[in-house]
Amino acid sequence: MTFKNAKYWNRREVLASAVAVGLSPVLVSASEERMLRRPVPASDNETLPVIGIGTYEVFDVAGSAAEIAEREELLRLLTQAGGRVVDTSPMYRRSEDVIGQLIRQRGARDDLFLATKVWTDGAEAGRQQMQRSAELMHTKTIDLMQVHNLRDTDVHMRSIRELQESGQIRYSGLTHYRADALPALEAQMKQFKPQFIQINYSLGEREADQRLLPLAADMGVAVIANRPYQGGALFRAVRGRELPGWAADFAPSWGQFFLKYIVSHPAVTCVIPATSKAAHMRDNVQAGFGELPDTAMRKRMVEFIRTL
Repeated sequence: MTFKNAKYWNRREVLASAVAVGLSPVLVSASEERMLRRPVPASDNETLPVIGIGTYEVFDVAGSAAEIAEREELLRLLTQAGGRVVDTSPMYRRSEDVIGQLIRQRGARDDLFLATKVWTDGAEAGRQQMQRSAELMHTKTIDLMQVHNLRDTDVHMRSIRELQESGQIRYSGLTHYRADALPALEAQMKQFKPQFIQINYSLGEREADQRLLPLAADMGVAVIANRPYQGGALFRAVRGRELPGWAADFAPSWGQFFLKYIVSHPAVTCVIPATSKAAHMRDNVQAGFGELPDTAMRKRMVEFIRTL
C-alpha cells in the first residue's frame, strides 16, 4: 500500500490535529462501562479485554525513576480501564525486567495477563530463557508463552507443554509479525495446535483475513494482533485529515478508528498497541468501549484507506 504525503507525521501530530478540529477523544471511565472482552477458546470460561499493550522498544529503558514512573502510569491506565494483556519478549532487551519492577512496586500481579516469548535455539536454552523470564517478571506462572517468530517451534512447543503440565505456563502460542510468514504460521498452527497466535493485522495489513483468521476461528485459537498502526504508516497516511463524518458514531480519534477495525473482527481476541505516551494510552484503551463497526462499516473503512 502506498500512502500520499505520509513521510513525516506521527501519532502525536495526528492527535494534535484532531484536537485542533474538535475531535479530541471522549473518555469513558471503567466505572461507567466495561471494556469489551473476548473468550479464550482453550479455556473453560476465561475472557480477555480486547485492548492490551505491547512493550517492544517502549519498555526497553535503563530504569531511571522517571522512566519507571512513566511506564507505571501506562499500566495504571491500562488496568484502570479494564485492560490486562501485557506482551513482551526476551528479544525486547530490558522490557521483562521493567515489567517485573512494576509488578513488584504495584503488588498487582493478578491484574495482568503476562504474555512473553521464547526466542532461542535448543531445548535447554529455551527452558533457561523461559525460567529467566518468570524470574525477571516476578511471577511463578506465565499466562502465555509464545514461540517467537516460529524459532525452533518443534523443540519449544514440547517444553511449553511440559511446563503447562507443571503449572508454570498457562497457554501456548506462536507468533510472527510479517505477512510473508503467514503460510508458515498456518502450517505450524495445524501441526502444533497452539492455544494462541499473534500476528500482524491492521487496516494497512489485512492479509490475515484471507486464511489465518478464519482458520483460528475454526480451530478455536485465540488471536493477538500486533502492528495495529502498520508501524506508524496509518497515522502518517491521515496527515491533516479529519475523521470522516460517517465514523463519528464509533471513533472519536484516528487511533480508535484503527483499533476498532481490528477488534471488530470476531476472531481477534486482543490487540496490543505499543506506546510510551500516557495520552496515547488513554486513547488506546477507549477503543475497547462503545460501538464497533459492523461488516458494512468495516468494508467502508477499508475503501477509505485505499483512497489515501
